[in-house]
Amino acid sequence: MNLNLAEKRALLCGSTDGIGKACAVLMAERGAQIILAARNEEKIKSVISNLKGEGHSYICANFDEPEDLKKKTVAHLNETGPVHILMNNTGGPHGGPLLEAKAAEFEIAFRRHVIANQYLAQAVVPGMKELGYGRIINIISTSVRQVIPGLGVSNTIRGAVAQWAKTLALELGHEGITINNILPGYTHTDRLKDLLEKWAEMNGISYEEMMENTAQKTSLRRIGKPEETAAAVAFLSSEAASYITGADFPIDGGRFGV
Repeated sequence: MNLNLAEKRALLCGSTDGIGKACAVLMAERGAQIILAARNEEKIKSVISNLKGEGHSYICANFDEPEDLKKKTVAHLNETGPVHILMNNTGGPHGGPLLEAKAAEFEIAFRRHVIANQYLAQAVVPGMKELGYGRIINIISTSVRQVIPGLGVSNTIRGAVAQWAKTLALELGHEGITINNILPGYTHTDRLKDLLEKWAEMNGISYEEMMENTAQKTSLRRIGKPEETAAAVAFLSSEAASYITGADFPIDGGRFGV
């Protein structure tokens, strides 16, 4: 089984923290040349300085402005060459009851996730066709399979991304380009910390109690590590995953609770 990513170039979005950063670290260790895409240039430079290997670069862009993101991505690829791998990943919408969500919240989330993904795919697919190798991997959420209470906008938009990906998988399969979705469950990230703090306050319990309650909603009775999700992303990026496309992969420790 060939899990090596040597001579592969990967554009990794949202790669300065959490799951995205863990993916950058692991994939660089496996030989990939990484292009980080995120909005905080200081954080980007910090991550790059600690990546194994050489030739890594970055795109500094705000995913709330997908037109600018596409423009910068196209310019970068024209200068440095095509990529074999694209990982779509960006921050989720704020929580709250669905009926209280304003239309603007849906519009922002749709642009940040669906439109940004679409523009990035348009930017990288021509190069993938030339290379004869393509992997598009979307970091979504287990809410695609089981919605998470209090995250109505996120549940809605994540589902749209999943369907977008499966449609694209049908269209690009004959080109040897695969598109798959990673569905992380409860994972040690800043976003989960923020959510648990909010839920703890709502339930009148401590953060530690909320963390333990959440862990008990998984078969493994623990919160996941970003590196565990990164391992799945690295696998789907490799030649070993050449016959996998249009699939959803829950990395959730057997999440069963709401």
